Amino acid sequence: METISNTARFAVSLDRELLDNFDHVIEAQGYNTRSEAIRDLIRDKLVNLNWDEKEEAIGTITLVFNHHLYSLSDELTNKQHDHHAMIVSSMHVHLDHDNCLEIIAVKGKGEKIRKLADSLISLKGVKHGKLTLTTAGKENL
Repeated sequence: METISNTARFAVSLDRELLDNFDHVIEAQGYNTRSEAIRDLIRDKLVNLNWDEKEEAIGTITLVFNHHLYSLSDELTNKQHDHHAMIVSSMHVHLDHDNCLEIIAVKGKGEKIRKLADSLISLKGVKHGKLTLTTAGKENL
C-alpha cells in the first residue's frame, strides 16, 4: 500500500465480470471514477457497522402496503402518533388503487427507532418495509 499525504492507494483483485458490472453501475450513477464509488461504499459500510443504537440517529422507515386491508391505515397512523416525538415528517403516496407507499423520516435514539420500525414493518398487511439509517454528518467519514 502506497501512501501520499492523507491518500492511500491500494490494489484490489476482482473477477473481470464483477468489475465490468461494477463499472456499468457506477457509470449509470454518474461517478467519474471507481475511487469515488468505492469511497462511498466504504463510508456506507462504516456508517452501518458503527451505528450505535444508544446514540442519536436519523433515518427513514419505508412501507408499502395495501390500504384496503382491515384497519391497517389507521393502525399505522396511530403508531406514528404514539411516537410523534421521533417522527420528523411523513409522506404518503398512492401507488395505485390498492397500494400505498409511506415514507417516515425519524430522529431519536437508535434503539427506539429500530423498535418503531420493527413494529410498523411487522404489521399484517405491510408488503415490504425497510429501515434506512444514515449519518447526521458529524462523523469524519
